[in-house]
Amino acid sequence: MPWNQTDPMKQRTRFVLAYEDGLYTMTELCARFGVSRKTGYKWLDRYHEQGLDGLKDQSRAPHYCPHRTAEDIEALLLETRRSHPRWGPRKLIDYLRPRYPDVSFPAASTVGALLKRHGLVEGKRRPRKTKHPGAGTLVTTAPNQVWGADFKGEFRLQNGVYCYPLTVTDAHSRYLLACRALPSTQQKGAFAVFERLFKERGLPEAIRTDNGRPFATNALWGLSRLSVWWIKLGISRQRIAPGKPQQNGRHERMHRTLKAETTRPPEHEMTQQQERFDAFQQEFNHERPHEALGGAVPASVYAQSARAFPEQLAEPAYAGHYEVRRVSTAGMFRFKQRQVFLSQALSNEWIALEEVADGLWSVYFYEVLLARLDERDFKVRP
Repeated sequence: MPWNQTDPMKQRTRFVLAYEDGLYTMTELCARFGVSRKTGYKWLDRYHEQGLDGLKDQSRAPHYCPHRTAEDIEALLLETRRSHPRWGPRKLIDYLRPRYPDVSFPAASTVGALLKRHGLVEGKRRPRKTKHPGAGTLVTTAPNQVWGADFKGEFRLQNGVYCYPLTVTDAHSRYLLACRALPSTQQKGAFAVFERLFKERGLPEAIRTDNGRPFATNALWGLSRLSVWWIKLGISRQRIAPGKPQQNGRHERMHRTLKAETTRPPEHEMTQQQERFDAFQQEFNHERPHEALGGAVPASVYAQSARAFPEQLAEPAYAGHYEVRRVSTAGMFRFKQRQVFLSQALSNEWIALEEVADGLWSVYFYEVLLARLDERDFKVRP
């Protein structure tokens, strides 16, 4: 009999009435209704105990839960919590246990669930996962809008010394601005290369890099000493997303050519390798036609930046309603009688805070919004 096309309650009622009439044996009746003998006897037992109400769908909840907390213990826990609304489950148990030594209190997790069930727990805000902004699509309309910078993968020279080529290109013209053979990726060498480049070529509007040192760190906003210097110069940072080298694809494509023509095989020592880089740079900029430029050479498209390298860095000019603080050498600043850690990359720098909501502050460095500071816990979050 097709049970899914009829009301189960009616079927059970017909089953019981047919059995009461004595027209069929239990085996025959169960076969006609398509149920097991166990189910048939269960319906009969319910009918004899509760009448027709016993044939209704029954709750599947257990009649007895051996680990359920007794009502008097629950009431005691709830009363104590209301008297001490900031005490957590463990503190409540530790407080009550010596006062009621004969009572077996439940686990802290059970108490926590009890408090939550009665609305005595304030929901905690989940910390927002920091999402890497990525550099987005690279679009330029003129030289010096965006420079690409990167350390070409290190390789060993014939004398056994490792060489780390630091390369800088203009994204619009594809002009190779610098290709310097350095002994490491430390910021000291990078500072020297960029300072010389800024003095010779002027300042770009933005520099696009990956997330490696010395361009970025694991600190707040990926700040490094080098990137802090760029911000002070008015240069925007563009960090590509991790594992997305295509976001700096023009620069990466140049690297492929550089590797093929200057590192196979490598030179014997660093000075010879630099001479080879210099020759490649000259050819790449002035002789090698570039398809993306319609067959023109990068030098015919590139022009020096109109933004000159300043002799002295300008101090940040923050609005009058900002709270201005100086970051210590330990990367901390004092705010509302508290010491708050920001970043050691900002040591001895001036930052500013603007209240944007009740107890919520925006933290700025020059024009860059670094993070938010919440007075509830005095933690800085991106």
